[in-house]
Amino acid sequence: MKNPLPLLARRLGTRPWLMRLAKVIIWSDKRLHRAFGGRVSLVGIAGLPSLRLTTVGRKSGLPRSTNLLYFPHEDGFVLVGSNWGRPRDPGWTYNLRDHPEACVAIRGREVPVTAKQVKGEDYDQLWRRLLDFWPGYEMERLAAGRELPIFLLARR
Repeated sequence: MKNPLPLLARRLGTRPWLMRLAKVIIWSDKRLHRAFGGRVSLVGIAGLPSLRLTTVGRKSGLPRSTNLLYFPHEDGFVLVGSNWGRPRDPGWTYNLRDHPEACVAIRGREVPVTAKQVKGEDYDQLWRRLLDFWPGYEMERLAAGRELPIFLLARR
């Protein structure tokens, strides 16, 4: 039997009330990450690909980590700066723009990466694929009132 959780998660991801739960979801996800050494996340429990991105803070120079849904693409990872539909890009996007070398951890295994922001025609093509993968991005884009930045992370 196929896991029904990814389909359920994708449906819930298109519901506006989910964005209001962002703080609770982020808080819970951090606790799961800590308790299970990075091997468990809420997104992962839902059967979707998740990673922990660690960037260099553009102002502080200190490591900054966040758990994110990712789209597998070729041998790399695609991240969308949706910030739960908020009007401002998430902090990690600013960090990647200033310091594109970062690290992702998948189920506790670290992978060094280099990030590149996707623009133009490549953006349009990837955006369509991302909406098939996570339809909620369109709702978040409309709520945010901005184009959501897309980053391609290539393994180093």
